[in-house]
Amino acid sequence: MARIAGVDLPRDKRVEIGLTYIFGIGLSRSHAILAKTGVNPDTRIKELSDAEISSLRGAVEEYQIEGDLRRFESMNIKRLMDIGTYRGRRHRLGLPVRGQRTRTNARTRRGGRRTVAGKKKAVKK
Repeated sequence: MARIAGVDLPRDKRVEIGLTYIFGIGLSRSHAILAKTGVNPDTRIKELSDAEISSLRGAVEEYQIEGDLRRFESMNIKRLMDIGTYRGRRHRLGLPVRGQRTRTNARTRRGGRRTVAGKKKAVKK
């Protein structure tokens, strides 16, 4: 099992898909890394040689990924909350940040409120 940037990559996946298991690397960045290192994107991770794994590891280290990227994103959100921007207030209140409506939908962001719609009660006889 190849371990790059502290992440165990799945053995049976192709390299271009396996790299996307690292936080901060999507498919386009994966293609860029593979083009830079010259590794064939169709090879499976279990078929990679040690030299290919080390070249991939070196290319991945040039990007901000995993813990550093998570810390960077959380600091940006904290900065927005500290200076009191609209987006920061939405983050603080746990409401949608990007302009979505909240009268309907937004169930996951607003939290699990028990009732969705007013139900009529059964008439007792």
